[in-house]
Amino acid sequence: MSTRTGAPPTDSPLARRNPTVKLGLLIAVSLAAVLILDPVTPSVLYVLALVAVTATVRVPARDLVLAHVPFVLFATGVLVVNALARPGTVLWQAGPLRVTVEGLEIGGALAARTLLIGVLAIGFLLSTDGVALMTSLHHNARLGPRITYAILAGYRMLQEMPREWATIRFAHAVRADPRESGSAPRGPRHLAGVIFTLLVVSVRKGERMAQALESRGLGLEPRTTWRPVHVTRADWLMVVGVVAAVALVLLVSGMLGQLEGPGALFR
Repeated sequence: MSTRTGAPPTDSPLARRNPTVKLGLLIAVSLAAVLILDPVTPSVLYVLALVAVTATVRVPARDLVLAHVPFVLFATGVLVVNALARPGTVLWQAGPLRVTVEGLEIGGALAARTLLIGVLAIGFLLSTDGVALMTSLHHNARLGPRITYAILAGYRMLQEMPREWATIRFAHAVRADPRESGSAPRGPRHLAGVIFTLLVVSVRKGERMAQALESRGLGLEPRTTWRPVHVTRADWLMVVGVVAAVALVLLVSGMLGQLEGPGALFR
């Protein structure tokens, strides 16, 4: 994510949808993707999801691309590990390195699944306000205030983490000795220091949040809501559209003989 992630989401078609409904769809589609183990079906779903997020979330293309970076890196690692480690028909070999057809298929399926879940998570994070999410979970999902406020605190920390990471990295770079080339250090030691500092800052921020919520009577009943979040007709239309699109892709993939389930792992 970019450092803009901590800002409130801009008004967009997806931002106007109910947060609980969006979270439910994210979980449902992710669970369905877990059961798909062919590379074609999740790739098609990823392309459809990417088009939908791009069209319904008004963010710069650069932010959307940067948000993909951790998912692309993880997907690449999954693909490489499976291609080199999974037994099967040898497609390419050079010394101890061996790439198998089965490894590429399973690795491609897992990589496409990672990108699919990633783009859905990106769309949710870039279009959902933390307060609206908390309120919606309390009213629509019937979660208690302690759980919803904890989710809000964690959600805010997740949104602020990219900006915290950038600030800490720049601060460490200023204090560190520059390389002979004059560029900032980027080695493992520098990265470990940044990660440890981010962990300490996050723990301290969590403690301050807990104290602030406790001082404001978190958990006391009854509680009122200033701006309740309702489930509208447009939210139900979104649910129908997403479910229909996923079902259609699965149906066509099955008819074409492309759809593979968990049994592909044991072929």
